[in-house]
Amino acid sequence: MTLHSSTWRRLPAERIQAAFQRTAKSLLAERLPQGHWGGELSASALSTATAIAALSLAQQQTQLNNTTFATLISAGIRWLQQHQLPDGGWGDTDKSHSNISTSMLVRAAFRLADQEFHQRTLIARLDRYLEEQGGVAAVHARYGKDRTFSAPILTQCALAGLVSWKEVAALPFELGCLPHSFYKIVRLPVVSYALPALIAIGQIKHQRDPSWNPVIRMLRQKAIRPTLKLLDRIQPASGGFLEATPLTSFVVMSLLGLGELEHPVVQRGLRFLQNSARPDGSWPIDTNLATWVTTLSVNALPELPEEQAVPVKNWLQAQQLQTVHPYTNAAPGGWAWTDLTGGVPDADDTPGAILALLKLSQGTSDSQQILQSTWNGVHWLCSLQNADGGWPTFCRGWGALPFDRSAADITAHALRALWQWQQSAQGSGLLTHSIQMRLKRSLDRGFSFLQRQQRGDGSWLPLWFGNQYAPDDSNPVYGTSRVLLAYQATGRGHQPDAVRGRKWLQTQQNSDGGWGAQSGTPSSIEETALALAPLLTRESLQTASIQNGLRWLIERVENTPGPLPPSPIGFYFAKLWYYERLYPQIFTVAALQAVCEILEPIENTEITQVAIDDTIPMK
Repeated sequence: MTLHSSTWRRLPAERIQAAFQRTAKSLLAERLPQGHWGGELSASALSTATAIAALSLAQQQTQLNNTTFATLISAGIRWLQQHQLPDGGWGDTDKSHSNISTSMLVRAAFRLADQEFHQRTLIARLDRYLEEQGGVAAVHARYGKDRTFSAPILTQCALAGLVSWKEVAALPFELGCLPHSFYKIVRLPVVSYALPALIAIGQIKHQRDPSWNPVIRMLRQKAIRPTLKLLDRIQPASGGFLEATPLTSFVVMSLLGLGELEHPVVQRGLRFLQNSARPDGSWPIDTNLATWVTTLSVNALPELPEEQAVPVKNWLQAQQLQTVHPYTNAAPGGWAWTDLTGGVPDADDTPGAILALLKLSQGTSDSQQILQSTWNGVHWLCSLQNADGGWPTFCRGWGALPFDRSAADITAHALRALWQWQQSAQGSGLLTHSIQMRLKRSLDRGFSFLQRQQRGDGSWLPLWFGNQYAPDDSNPVYGTSRVLLAYQATGRGHQPDAVRGRKWLQTQQNSDGGWGAQSGTPSSIEETALALAPLLTRESLQTASIQNGLRWLIERVENTPGPLPPSPIGFYFAKLWYYERLYPQIFTVAALQAVCEILEPIENTEITQVAIDDTIPMK
């Protein structure tokens, strides 16, 4: 799309500054009393349906009527009633389109909660939707070879008597008896972080529909107790595997189907589900993304005053994992997305934490100590780098399924962190020749991976963020913007692949001035702010394209009375949608802060003094 110079007027600097101040204050007001951010994930029909199913099965097996379970189930049913969409289905969030997976899970939840008679009209509409979408065949088609979600969805439906156990894929849970290092060799049919589901669902499938092969049946029978012990060992103290309601619910309902009500894994999982329920009757997809939104916020905002920076810095340092993780066998040094026990270190949150801590420690007395602790994170990242030069999310060397492969957005984030640590460590004594050479190799290999991943049109696809309006639910605007930031941060913005990426990103601007996942998809606050960030230069601020993009974003700030509204742009697990309430604020602050750093004569220190005010309330 082309915007001609006759169609635009330059925004006054004061208007940009005012929008930045307002959004920064709003973001700072979201801090918890401890000084960091907690955020709030969207309510999820998918999570609510799985929690209702697990609690209903537990209720059926409890000799005395459990009033807590009954209350939670009733509240969850009411919430689902209120969120059925006009086509008869449910989406993952209250802003999502209907999809076959969530709708199938809701159908099973109503059956397991014995609500079919009471919800006849609702069920009739839902059944029509499921028939139109293709039922079980549509679930298989949606996920292909990846059984991470198709097997759990159909397991819940089979437990409800809606599908035959023949429809549920057999999962080789006996492989859980092998050392963790073997998992990537045997190419599991589920992603690396779904081991609990592999074990629990594999066992219920084995009991209800055992293999015809007598050798496999014997092996699986012998593996039942050892793999249950493994489940017990890797379950976090909170009871929630990955702090995720769906994953925990699938494990609990499968074990309940085996008659394991009193098993410690089930009891801890049920407590997690009770503790995770929200007052409105819903469950979120995960408990929180506290570490992730805190690092995003710190990296988006101007420099925090010392009295505000110290609590955040201390809290972030405390989140660094210091021991081998029992779940993924990850080495010490990384960060997870949450401060809770179900978190797992990964290659997106670790770079965010490194960048935030380096920023918070600039010019402080503990900068050397921060360099040392973040070096442990840098070392962790370097050790996770795949042979292809890119970074996966959780585990090195897993490549059978997309969510375990190297990803452009995660690789770009890791590269920014490695480069920034290298720059910060100059003259500290920590940057030895061998470390410098190691970082150079990692950086060179990482950028070679990004060059190979660039698509013919100049864009990059991300792993963890999608858009429900785009073909294949992809989001090349997000992926390209994240990759371009890595090129710019490391002084590679002039390279041909970066130039091609910027040109592509510019062509994706919608006629209204904003950006969506790509040209023609609805503009969102998140994607407009993300697209603007790598396109901002002193020269580009003079162009119609950037001025119209800023105008679109600033008008949303000016015309929204409260916090900016979020959009469902997130993927979690495989084709599972969420949104985070803080994303539009964080990404907008980052974009407007970049503009304010360019503008003259406005001094960024003046903006900081206005935006970061001790009188700003905290939640």
